[in-house]
Amino acid sequence: MATVRKLIVEVVDARNLLPKDGHGTSSPYVIVDFYGQRKRTKTVIRDLNPVWNETLHFNMGGPSNIFGDTLELDVFHDKNYGPTRRHNHLGRVRVSCTSTQLVKKGEEALIYYPLEKKYLLSWIQGDIGLKIYYSDEVSPPEIPPPVESPPTQEKKEEQVHEPIPSVDSADPPPENAPEVEGDGVDNQVGEGPPLPSEDEKKDPVEELPPEVGPQPEMEMKASEVSGTIPEVKVADIGIKTPPPMPPMPPTPAISRSVSTASFESIPIERSTFDLVEKMHYIFIRVVKARSLPTNGCPVVKIVVSGNRAVSKPARKTNLFEWDQTFAFGRDSPDSFSILEVSVWDSLNPEAADPSEGLSMREFLGGICFDTTEIPLRDPPDSPLAPQWYRLEGGGAHLGDLMLATWVGTQADESFPDAWKTDTAGNVNSRAKVYLSPKLWYLRATIIDAKDILSGSKDCMFQVKAQLGFQILRTKPVPSRNGTPTWNEDLMFVAAEPFADQLIFTLEQRARKGSIVVGTTRVSLTMIERRVDDRNVMEKWFTFDDPNSDQNNLYKPRVQLRLCFDGGYHVMEEAAQVCSDYRPTARQLWKPAVGMVELGIIGCRNLLKMNGKGSINAYSIAKYGPKWVRTRTVSDNSDPKWNEQYTWKVYDLCTVLTIGVFDSWGNSETETRPDLRVGKVRIRVSTLKTGRVYRSTYPLLSLTPMGLKKMGDIELAVRFVRSTPTLDVLHVYSQPLLPLMHHIKPLALGQQEMLRGASVKILAAHLSRSEPPLRQEVVCYMLDADSHTFSMRKVRANWYRIINLVAGVIDVAKWVEDTRTWKNPTSTILVHALLVMLVWFPDLIIPTLAFYVFVIGAWNYRFRSRDPLPHFDPKISLAESIDCDELDEEFDTLPSNRPPEIVRVRYDKLRTLGTRVQTVLGDLATQGERVQALVTWQDPRGTGIFVGLCFVVAIILYLVPSKMVSVALGFYYLRHPMFRDRAPSPAINFFRRLPSQSDRIL
Repeated sequence: MATVRKLIVEVVDARNLLPKDGHGTSSPYVIVDFYGQRKRTKTVIRDLNPVWNETLHFNMGGPSNIFGDTLELDVFHDKNYGPTRRHNHLGRVRVSCTSTQLVKKGEEALIYYPLEKKYLLSWIQGDIGLKIYYSDEVSPPEIPPPVESPPTQEKKEEQVHEPIPSVDSADPPPENAPEVEGDGVDNQVGEGPPLPSEDEKKDPVEELPPEVGPQPEMEMKASEVSGTIPEVKVADIGIKTPPPMPPMPPTPAISRSVSTASFESIPIERSTFDLVEKMHYIFIRVVKARSLPTNGCPVVKIVVSGNRAVSKPARKTNLFEWDQTFAFGRDSPDSFSILEVSVWDSLNPEAADPSEGLSMREFLGGICFDTTEIPLRDPPDSPLAPQWYRLEGGGAHLGDLMLATWVGTQADESFPDAWKTDTAGNVNSRAKVYLSPKLWYLRATIIDAKDILSGSKDCMFQVKAQLGFQILRTKPVPSRNGTPTWNEDLMFVAAEPFADQLIFTLEQRARKGSIVVGTTRVSLTMIERRVDDRNVMEKWFTFDDPNSDQNNLYKPRVQLRLCFDGGYHVMEEAAQVCSDYRPTARQLWKPAVGMVELGIIGCRNLLKMNGKGSINAYSIAKYGPKWVRTRTVSDNSDPKWNEQYTWKVYDLCTVLTIGVFDSWGNSETETRPDLRVGKVRIRVSTLKTGRVYRSTYPLLSLTPMGLKKMGDIELAVRFVRSTPTLDVLHVYSQPLLPLMHHIKPLALGQQEMLRGASVKILAAHLSRSEPPLRQEVVCYMLDADSHTFSMRKVRANWYRIINLVAGVIDVAKWVEDTRTWKNPTSTILVHALLVMLVWFPDLIIPTLAFYVFVIGAWNYRFRSRDPLPHFDPKISLAESIDCDELDEEFDTLPSNRPPEIVRVRYDKLRTLGTRVQTVLGDLATQGERVQALVTWQDPRGTGIFVGLCFVVAIILYLVPSKMVSVALGFYYLRHPMFRDRAPSPAINFFRRLPSQSDRIL
């Protein structure tokens, strides 16, 4: 049976509609249009906050050039309920049903869309709540029509004299032909008027046809443009209808890229491999063999210029089947001369193992090829067809081997699954693409409880919530009359598919520990999803005591509010190096602004670590939910990958991360962690549109022995814009995080806790892939273990602050030099500028803006010429770090160093804390002195300040402000011969004001 995709629109309710009936209210109904299919809801009589709760189904047919992928929804006031003569328009909503925003059934959420104007001068207000999703439904099988007897002579005469309406869906009805729906008067019962026509939607002043009766749902016949199949119904008015036509086949589902199995709909595109170098390989595809004189499981041996490969044992059917592809690297066209393909059989049929030495096998025959005669194939050429070759030599005189051989590149579709010489045939060394699971924030609000039987009146109760490894508890509160109240939110991280259960435990706090009062389990699939801050209905849950009788009627109940918050972005990366800021709910995603392409070319001069005799390098790239892993090149310090990948870009202010790792070996049972080689970060906003950045980046690693360069990696990056330039620039004006982060922000400690849970869930999910992404790889790419205390980072951040303040210090130094008349010409010009700005204050802001423009244009000449910014050892202070500070940075928590070393580090930390304490105290003292000016803590000082303020106010009332400003400016810029060496009276007065420092113990 065929599967038909249906678009489902649930029209839930609306809020704050405009009154349109002349009596302060409206009677609204909704018309939904998708691909020419128009349906309507019932009319809610006299209600500005109507509730419909109706579900409308639409066929997702072939693409239409007229309507596009837009769902249009119009809200009208029903003229039959009020003195109005027309269906007044209350608002419209247009929703783009693209693959990135359309969700399948089960993932829908209630979203309130603001109503938009239909015309420029329309007065519209309010929101409408919708749930939009799609569902794949199985269409019923076709039933052949019943065979009827030929009509009699009377029926033939009636059919001759009476017209028969046409039912051909290909011919549209005449323009003036009336549309009659229903097959009788009984079918015309419903609510609301008929749908307005297209002309009325353009001109709302026109009258609608008279109403026959209310209808709950009606379809407009627009199938001639939408591709859907109409259903023609004829009223029973005495016309003899012909036999029913055979049922038409169902409308095929539209072929859009709507993915139901992945976090993001990623179209499969053939890569052009234009950012990387082409690597030529000789491909040999061994398919099967026949007429071999053996009953065992032979293997195929392939030898090319000293490189040897052995196939898996053949599968014994009517023939001997392998269907395995081999790829041998080819550095130059003349690097190989002869290709040898031979078939071997084991002398012991029970020990058919490809790892067994070939000397223990029997030679059955072979074939030799001249590599200069092998054809060259480049996609999009079709694959080369295999053919039979007669085996020569050995015992298979009449045996044939089917194979195909060609010369191709890494763009060949057979390359990912082929045995390759640079990977030594390891199954786990293949290049793979991984997708992160879809993460949700789960908000559990514990409100209150009742029916709790306790021994004392002031017992303390708390609720423990557990989701997998995440355990949170509410604050213990006293229970008076068995009704404790918490009103506390607990946040968890959950990953789709939801397999776990949320376990709540009600505990009573006692001196000896906690006593379990009751528990309950909630399935995550039953929890509602929301995309905004609307309130979710509370529910009462009964808690069962595991230690009491199940038939006990008195069970405690707890009121909970549970929901998935899809309006947040689940943070698994640090905010400053995040690669994606989209919310979890797909309905809130905005269209992509472009695409970033990455070519991982290779590495050079990689160092062997931890005493290993070889290095098996592979690279990981992460952007958004998409992870890519290159193949593992075995035992090569200069690996070449030449692999190219693409990602969609939704925000330019994001970071692409590339890491290089060393695998311990090719064994699937290897438990030792992969070693870190280095990492590179590329900020997308630093890339110019369409330009290819091909550069070599050093791989730096901070080890307990100091900073070490592990090698170099060569990358090629390009950003391609897919939207107009104004849309790309408009992204800079949008908030970085979704709206829910600003409406209901998460606390800093809560964000760190949720981020740690997200990293653990993500690492566990990716470790179950094949080949797995190990936990240490995921943590290194996400910087999950880089937030420990480091004296080096403290000093680095301090110097960053000093560099920022350096510009202000330079300005203050220039002002002081001008004030002290070190350059008389400059000081005189400043006097003139002061007079001009005071007499013409409108020029102050334009002058400052023009000055900033000149500085920016002047600094353009001195912009950085480096290809792309990279890790800077000087800024990180990694080149001049002390060995003791390095050891402290790599120490675990809690520390495992001897007590003497810990004591020395603690004393050093106390010294640093003393300096910070002094700085904080000085800042607090200055602020408290400003407060003391008007708080009368020093009555004389406050009196002096208030009196001076009164005198200054009188002077400013009497003297023009321009004269005062010029006088103050000239006084400040007076020559040093007119100054006193002692501090000014104002500074002396401020320093004498009291603060709270003398009241601290």
